[in-house]
Amino acid sequence: MINAEEILSKLSPTQKINYDHVLLKMIDSWKKEGVRPKLLIHSCCAPCSTYVLEFLSKSADVTIYYTNSNIHPRAEYERRKYVQEKFIRDFNKQTGNHVQFLSAPYRPLDYFAKVKGLEKEPECGRRCSVCFEMRLDLAAKKAKELGYDYFSTVLTISPHKNSQVVNRIGLMLQKTDDFPYLPADFKKRGGYQRSVEMCREYDVYRQCYCGCVFAALQQGVDLVHVVRDAKAALIKADRFDHLNEKIINEEKTLL
Repeated sequence: MINAEEILSKLSPTQKINYDHVLLKMIDSWKKEGVRPKLLIHSCCAPCSTYVLEFLSKSADVTIYYTNSNIHPRAEYERRKYVQEKFIRDFNKQTGNHVQFLSAPYRPLDYFAKVKGLEKEPECGRRCSVCFEMRLDLAAKKAKELGYDYFSTVLTISPHKNSQVVNRIGLMLQKTDDFPYLPADFKKRGGYQRSVEMCREYDVYRQCYCGCVFAALQQGVDLVHVVRDAKAALIKADRFDHLNEKIINEEKTLL
């Protein structure tokens, strides 16, 4: 099966890479070979996964990997996890696809250790790059462990994420983890606009910040309100009982 480096090696080292074109060439290669690869796709949230699943599931078997220990508070993490699972169920029912869902353990202390010293960095700065690398590295290792063909991420759907940075990290991890990365720029060709449409169609919750506590504080996000709103959503979805004590204690800490 084609490796992204086969395409990238033919490009001028001075030109800006169009990762959407790289993705399309790889998909075209799969079609010519008559293969349908297995993809493990890191997803930060349901909204960012919408169009990505619609597009990739036409050519590949997709599993969403929810590994996002950067998200704070825990109640918000659990809410986004539930919304991601629900969207996949609804998407499969609506389209007849068989997208799978996997979740990594929630380990926020791992995230805080990774970004120590970068707490005051602006969004899209060095802290974000470290966060991308942490999550994509986990996806690469999990994909290799479970026998997938490629790992990738939905992060490039967002107009607030630099696709050049995300893909450089993915390609670096392809070398260090010795596992194929699928480059993409999912916001291209109306991808982001389609994701907004799909959120309306599937009634998907769209969060107001990326998930990082440092970005939330810089943006003036009311985390007490976030916890209460997330708790109400989890109770409505009957997903609160087993999280009850941890989320209530978290809310008390924020008050």
